[in-house]
Amino acid sequence: MTSLPASQPPTRPGPPRSDATRILAIDHGDRRFGLAISDPDGSIAFALEVVEGEAALLEMLPGLLDDRAVERVVLGLPLNMDGTMGPRVALVLEFRKRLEDLLAVEVEVWDERLTTVEAERSLREAGCSPRQRRRVVDKVAAQILLQSYLDTRRRAPDDEQK
Repeated sequence: MTSLPASQPPTRPGPPRSDATRILAIDHGDRRFGLAISDPDGSIAFALEVVEGEAALLEMLPGLLDDRAVERVVLGLPLNMDGTMGPRVALVLEFRKRLEDLLAVEVEVWDERLTTVEAERSLREAGCSPRQRRRVVDKVAAQILLQSYLDTRRRAPDDEQK
């Protein structure tokens, strides 16, 4: 039995998955944008960062997508609690169009109802101060949004995942 040198991490047996992809989620805000990213298998969402201002986000996104090998962007769609589209939806859909013009990846919208509320609750339960929560709530909301997307995608039939 041969072993790999200590400097090389072991590889997973079997052929590489053709459906392995990183997905980036964006929680769209008035001033701040929360970002989360999936693992390469599209199973787990990780909070990434908060970006101040749309201009800063649009400037850094192409490099981030290249660096992290992102193949899809999921943008939170702020539907009303009854599922109807309110005034913020139009802003997000306009932003989606700007993303599609800028990026060479698919930009999909995803229902983000209650993600910020859930993020606030989770952070409060974790003992974060109000000041700490303000700094991270947007990226935690993006993580919750992305995990919802990933979980639903995993349960969908194979033909809907492509």
